[in-house]
Amino acid sequence: MALKLRLELAKEYLSGSQRIRVMTEYWVNRSAFCPNCGSRLVRFENNAPVADFYCGSCWEEYELKSKHGAIGNKIVDGAYSTMIERLKAENNPNFFFLTYDRITFRIRNFLTIPKYFFVPDIIEERKPLNPAARRAGWIGCNIVMSNIPELGKIYYVKDGITRSRDEVLEKWNKTEFVKETHNIDAKGWLLDVLTCVGKIRKNEFSLDEVYAFEEYLKSKHPLNNNVRAKIRQQLQFLRDEDIIEFVGRGRYRMKATKK
Repeated sequence: MALKLRLELAKEYLSGSQRIRVMTEYWVNRSAFCPNCGSRLVRFENNAPVADFYCGSCWEEYELKSKHGAIGNKIVDGAYSTMIERLKAENNPNFFFLTYDRITFRIRNFLTIPKYFFVPDIIEERKPLNPAARRAGWIGCNIVMSNIPELGKIYYVKDGITRSRDEVLEKWNKTEFVKETHNIDAKGWLLDVLTCVGKIRKNEFSLDEVYAFEEYLKSKHPLNNNVRAKIRQQLQFLRDEDIIEFVGRGRYRMKATKK
């Protein structure tokens, strides 16, 4: 997998954003594959209303977002109201995120996030544009990457290092249980506990370390008066789904991905 954007593809474009769009879409079309089934991706015609790519085998759709520098905590997106409506739609696409070095045009990170990890809690409403702006009152949004569990961030390339095809497919497959969680409240608890486990930033962790997020989880689920029991329930569910394993005495370990 070549990790450099081809500058010659965009030499006829004057707009910087158009140049990057052409180069990154070409790279994804030539280098990436569908993380759901492994088949090749097909580009939609220009100006497709929602997505940029689709899989010709399983018909999953993907929207590409690119930026220079690090991925960061937040990624700027479009209109807040539109994004919230998209989360409810059946044709809401999965996302690709690509970052590159603006000097060398080398790709630093390329990852996918399945659409079922996108819930309203990860969409941050920005302040309305001021009255003097051309689109006065318009309200945009940010995708808050830190609110997405690490399990849902599936890298093809991380910090300039390519991951294997088998690893990408396996990691996508390990997220399928989230898609099957249809109840909104249940999915909210599941993703919130997964996010807390990820913030511990250790492969092995204790129940008490997850309990440390009790007040945070209470603020997100104010109607629940037994947060600790809910945490234990979610950890049990994650163990049943082979995401974590119980190692004894209130300690858990993240299950490793096969290489």
